[in-house]
Amino acid sequence: MDTITQAVIGAAAGQAVGSRDLGRKGALVGALAGWLPDADVLIRSAADPLLAIEQHRGFTHALAFIPVGAAIAALPFLATRAGRAQARPIYLAALAGWATHAPLDACTSYGTQLLWPFSDQRAAWNVVSIVDPLFTLPLLLAVVLAWRWRSALPALAGLAWAVGWLGLGAVQHARAAAVHADLALARGHQPVRARVDPSLGNHLLWRAVYEAGGRIHADAVRVPWFGPPTVRTGGSAPLASPADLAALPAAAPAATARAVRTWAWFTDGWMTREDGPDGEVVLADQRYAADPAGFAPLWALTLRTRDAAAPVARSSPLAAERGLGRLWVEVTGRDPRHRPLAEAAAQERKVAGAE
Repeated sequence: MDTITQAVIGAAAGQAVGSRDLGRKGALVGALAGWLPDADVLIRSAADPLLAIEQHRGFTHALAFIPVGAAIAALPFLATRAGRAQARPIYLAALAGWATHAPLDACTSYGTQLLWPFSDQRAAWNVVSIVDPLFTLPLLLAVVLAWRWRSALPALAGLAWAVGWLGLGAVQHARAAAVHADLALARGHQPVRARVDPSLGNHLLWRAVYEAGGRIHADAVRVPWFGPPTVRTGGSAPLASPADLAALPAAAPAATARAVRTWAWFTDGWMTREDGPDGEVVLADQRYAADPAGFAPLWALTLRTRDAAAPVARSSPLAAERGLGRLWVEVTGRDPRHRPLAEAAAQERKVAGAE
């Protein structure tokens, strides 16, 4: 999740483990340990625009790295004699804080290499948005109360809230996935694969995509806490596969081929292609879009097939096409384009029958 939330949940974990022996210092140790794995964003190169996405949520987020990371986070607090006298509880608070980071990131849709160095698979459980105020703010309140009262109990309550909210997100995810499966069935499609991802800041509105017939189909699914789900049907776009892209002309073939492989790994293959001017090829990451039912990407990879000096670039070409105000209207259930599932499915069956 966002780095503020990671520091907050790390502080709560540090308080839960270390309040008795460390007092308020437990929160500081845990907060640093909860935040520090995201320092991997500093690993980047002007010459290689994809190095950052390869390294972010990489080794610092691995389960195997937790004991090492905790030791690094504990070091600043061991610089004094008083700190060294508390080495064990400081390390345990750091261990608890660091241990919260990667599993929480894996609950989002971005992808986290939990099993590095044994596997580069990116775990993405898609049960919470990367930014979710209803997850973060109660947890922050719990940390503040634990700090003020010098007690682990509010921190434990905050961690319980976090687990409960993630559990509710898992239920919402399952509901949205079931709705989207019914919609695909109504179209007569047998998806090769599918995913549903929460939209920004909530787990009511989901971006749902599936692959069928060599195309990516996208829809917006809203699953309220109480009441029936609704859908806003979207369109489809051709899937851009690495095999198709292998035939691209390239001024720098090795760099282009590596970029396509890396981008396919990063996006889990959810790519569409758009050809631009001067031989540019834009590969959009369709896990995320400005419109939950559309194809305007939040970010993309641009291949410059005629530019050997800078053959690869990252961009956010169409993200500004949809504002947060429109998203909020849809999240709160006020978008008139949403229809009950039965009505939308009936319309999709009618369209499929006419084709």
